[in-house]
Amino acid sequence: MLELKLPADVTPAAPADWRQVGDITAEAFSEDPINRWIFGTDAAIRATFRQLARDMYLPEGICHRIGNDAATMWALSDARHGLGPFQTFRLALSLLTKGSKGTVKRALTAGEIMQEHHPTDPHLYLFTIGTRKAARGKGLGKTILRPMLDAADRAGLPCYLENSNPANSGFYMSHGFERMQLFEVGEGSPQIEAMWREPLVK
Repeated sequence: MLELKLPADVTPAAPADWRQVGDITAEAFSEDPINRWIFGTDAAIRATFRQLARDMYLPEGICHRIGNDAATMWALSDARHGLGPFQTFRLALSLLTKGSKGTVKRALTAGEIMQEHHPTDPHLYLFTIGTRKAARGKGLGKTILRPMLDAADRAGLPCYLENSNPANSGFYMSHGFERMQLFEVGEGSPQIEAMWREPLVK
């Protein structure tokens, strides 16, 4: 069980916050190389992040937000079950109308490849962290990330993430993450950086 100590400005996201959590993180990832390659449009990125927030990370994971400026989606590795067949079908239909040509195939392939590379040891998985564009440079990323890392350290749990933007490598490394490997999420895709953080002994 994670022992969370949240600062006053970081609040747990409720199930009803799925649009807000999805929209904040979608905006943060709108210029991300991997997401642009997979989805092609802002509308497809937003639809995907909204559905993952609603159907997966809010009911199964641990999500936080700072007002309407920053949000995270986490999950314990043993509690992360993925989308069911109907949810996957619904997402595919959405991407057919909102994404660029080939989006559905790229998205499904990327999901399969990422799952193949996903560690099997128990860990805390950071699916996404992001801030609104207007809120960048204010330290909100560090503020919303730190409580979960501290909780992982107290629980002796490693953390894992897939960094889809090389510009963010330094931020993650400054918080103890190290590169595991680079891999493509489809033929000709930009590379994604799998990163792992061992718990700090306190």
